[in-house]
This record gives sequence, C-alpha cells and structure tokens, in this order.
Amino acid sequence: MNTLRMAILCAVVTSVVTACSSTNLEEKPAPAPVPEAKPATAPPPAPPAVRQVQTPPLVPIDPLNDPNNILSHRSVYFDFDKSEIHDSDVAIIQAHGNYLMDHAARALRIEGNCDERGGHEYNLALGQRRAYAVRQRLTVLGIAGDRIETVSFGKEKPRNPGHDETAWAENRRADLIYRP
Repeated sequence: MNTLRMAILCAVVTSVVTACSSTNLEEKPAPAPVPEAKPATAPPPAPPAVRQVQTPPLVPIDPLNDPNNILSHRSVYFDFDKSEIHDSDVAIIQAHGNYLMDHAARALRIEGNCDERGGHEYNLALGQRRAYAVRQRLTVLGIAGDRIETVSFGKEKPRNPGHDETAWAENRRADLIYRP
C-alpha cells in the first residue's frame, strides 16, 4: 500500500506542477476602466449676438449753454443808483469778450435794468448807463461797437417781483443777450 500511496502522491504532485507551469506569475496591470458612454447632449447655446450700438458723434457743447462755463453767467449786477462795474463781474465780461472775438458772426444786445425805486425816466436813463458801461468794457477788449446793441428797460422787466433789498439787488443788472 505504500506504493499505492506513493503513486497517488506522485500523480497529485505532477498534476499540480503541470497546472502551475501554465500560469504566469508576473503581475499584470489591471485593465483600464472603460468610460461609460454618456448620452449625446446638444452643444451649449451660443451667447446672444451683441448688437453694436453706434454712439452719436460728440457734438461740442456751446459754452454759452454749458452751466459749468463762466459764459452761462449773462448778468452783470450794480449797486443802488450806480453804473460802475464791480471787480467781481470783470471776469464775466472778459469771458464774453473772448467768446465774441472767437465767434465773429455773433452779436450781442445788452439790456439795462433797474429796481422799482425811482421815476420812470430816471430808471430808463440809469438802465441805459448800465448797458453802456458793459458795452464800453467790451469795446475796450476789441469787440466792434456795431456788434453790440444797448437798450434800457428801466424798471419794466424785474427779475424778482419782491419789494425788499434782495429783490432790488437782483433787478439792478445788465443782461447779455446773444443774437445769431
């Protein structure tokens, strides 16, 4: 029986050796995972077309209409019963003189005004002296006298209808009115 055991043992060992000889013992890398197929999606929508807006060409602002420009100040104020120009108003007249020099086609009307105190004839004469004082300053700056008209309204065109010093101060003035 020993031989029989020995024969069985040899047969088992031979079959094990034969089976192991066909197996490669080197490690093989694991196969790469296959990505799952995603369902087909539509491409993202295109952004909306950008509509080009044309900006209008820049039109230069007439300095007479620019509230930030000194030329927007078109009144020269006077003391009671006076027609002398204040030092504070000289820059306004100078700016208007420069504008008239640069715009030879423009002309100016200066309207003299007074407050309600005083007689009709007196206020007309005082308004005319105020308008003429501004005209004289402009002609000294080189503006031709035929481009400047003066008129007096006396107390007929008050800016402020009040009856106190604040209203009167607003009404003692010469207004610069541009003509084409």
